[in-house]
Amino acid sequence: MRLLRSTTTASAHCDLPCGVYDPAQARIEAESVKAIMEKYQGNEDPVFRTRALIIKEQRAELVKHHLWVLWTDYFKPPHFEKYPQLHELFNKATKAAGAAGGKGSVDPAEGQALLDLIAQIDTIFWETKKAA
Repeated sequence: MRLLRSTTTASAHCDLPCGVYDPAQARIEAESVKAIMEKYQGNEDPVFRTRALIIKEQRAELVKHHLWVLWTDYFKPPHFEKYPQLHELFNKATKAAGAAGGKGSVDPAEGQALLDLIAQIDTIFWETKKAA
């Protein structure tokens, strides 16, 4: 049993070496959501609109996924202590990507609101990277 026991203890503030997490992934998908909303508004073809809704919902789900990964895997207790608004910001952003926004709306203003929330997360993210 002693042979299988670890002799070195390592710690890191994230699951993998930093550099694998980036809010840009969520932003790119959110930009797609907003662009699809704009295209939807400019087209009356029901087949096009149906396809646009399906793709928009897929992209919005990816936004939520990327935000959740950042929220649960990158950000750690010291970040939440330094930025007490971070939990609420992620909550608002994931809801803005979900049924209350990106998935449930075709209003480009909702897409922009999502992008604005992601921009706030992005600012905090890069501040934490400078401190690391």
